[in-house]
Amino acid sequence: MQPVLKAAPVSQSKIWSGRIISAFCAVFLLVDGLMKVLRLAPVLEAQTRLGYPDSLSVGIGILLLVCTILYVIPRTSVLGAILLTGYLGGATGTHVRIGEPFFFPILVGVLVWAGIYLRDDDLRTVIPVRRPAAHGMQ
Repeated sequence: MQPVLKAAPVSQSKIWSGRIISAFCAVFLLVDGLMKVLRLAPVLEAQTRLGYPDSLSVGIGILLLVCTILYVIPRTSVLGAILLTGYLGGATGTHVRIGEPFFFPILVGVLVWAGIYLRDDDLRTVIPVRRPAAHGMQ
């Protein structure tokens, strides 16, 4: 029988911090996706500047909404985070390609994972953060 790994207990403040970070990311991404689906003029102008035709707005918006909804649902939150990482990686690549600052999509991706890491016991079990050993690396 294999040993069962358990995450170290986490304080309620860390759990709530994770929930708040996740909620902030989810609201931002849901609004962004909805603006794309509604084909608002500023969004279409930005897409054109980034090199994407207007016709892709609805598809990109639906993709973002689906990924974000998966992120919000506790059972599928890790899958949603993985898919959002891919989406935000594409956004980062787009900004790099046209020579614009690209730190914002990276920041959102880091916050997506920070939020889920703080609120999800299973994820902390799979990806444990350990303190370095007192007597060097072991």
